[in-house]
Amino acid sequence: MTTTAPDVRSPAGILRMGNAFCDAKALLTAVELDLFGALHTGPATEEEIRGRLGLHGRGLSDFLHLLTALGLLAKQDGWFRNTAAADQYLVRDQPTYIGGFLLRSNRNLYPAWGRLSDALRTGAKQSGGDFADVTSNPVLLRQFIGMMDALTQQLGPSLIEAFAWPGYRSVLDVGGCRGNLVGQLVQAHPHLAGHVFDLPPMKPFFDEHMARSGQSATVTFHGGDFFECALPPAEVVMLGHVLHDWDTEQRGYLVRKAFDAISPGGALLVYDRMLDDGPNAVENLVISLDMLLVTDGGSEYPAQEIHAHARAAGFRSSTEQPLGDYDTLVVCHKD
Repeated sequence: MTTTAPDVRSPAGILRMGNAFCDAKALLTAVELDLFGALHTGPATEEEIRGRLGLHGRGLSDFLHLLTALGLLAKQDGWFRNTAAADQYLVRDQPTYIGGFLLRSNRNLYPAWGRLSDALRTGAKQSGGDFADVTSNPVLLRQFIGMMDALTQQLGPSLIEAFAWPGYRSVLDVGGCRGNLVGQLVQAHPHLAGHVFDLPPMKPFFDEHMARSGQSATVTFHGGDFFECALPPAEVVMLGHVLHDWDTEQRGYLVRKAFDAISPGGALLVYDRMLDDGPNAVENLVISLDMLLVTDGGSEYPAQEIHAHARAAGFRSSTEQPLGDYDTLVVCHKD
């Protein structure tokens, strides 16, 4: 899907685009305050919302009316309620919740984007921390997991349909976090043996998630650093939203490492917000700049790069197809 920018052919349009961050911050703040959770049980007045969220009150009316104008709330006779989409996707503990990504955006990406000019001048990330800081802090790690779950929750159904899973018996998700995506795959195709490879601090969160979903016996966690450890063998290996964290040389190394782990006749699945040759893929270009701001050398990349890495690694063939709204899936087949 290609996203087009707002109309900037007039001064008013340019000014509106320059203030679009205000709309985003209103949504991010509403998620941070858990406004949509507060309205999940039913409509409330402005005063009731103020009391439930412990707010001062000044500016609250404008805040609620802005969210209404943005289509996230609805108002009738002085009562505010969630719209259907907000109630489905922005209420915590709902299985369709995507607010984890927005919480991470508010706390990490939003401040980093304020230093975009510094990043462009220096080439240095602006997030102010290393991923080791995240994995050593359970609170930050849970926030990161919420962001990843929000992405895989949306992509899971598309990935289930995009690949011929019945022809394979095992799947390994490299950098698979707490197993949310593999859990969806194994639930849809119970014949699959599911495996997740990620850093050891992820294991308690994996165990918690698998116990809650009743999949502790069908999905296995393997702890390690994929730059230092051999990957567990599997017929299908997935690198999803992983390669964009690294530079071109490192991406090629990980594709070769995946090749070594894949059984004969198996496949590598790579998906990311890949870039095409045109300048109009706004959503994916934004994500690529996210990588500038929060990684040492990462970026989005064209699908052709993965085809080249696959040929160099020894894969027989590779194909590409759209996945979900913005991702591209490259499937690499091994003899």
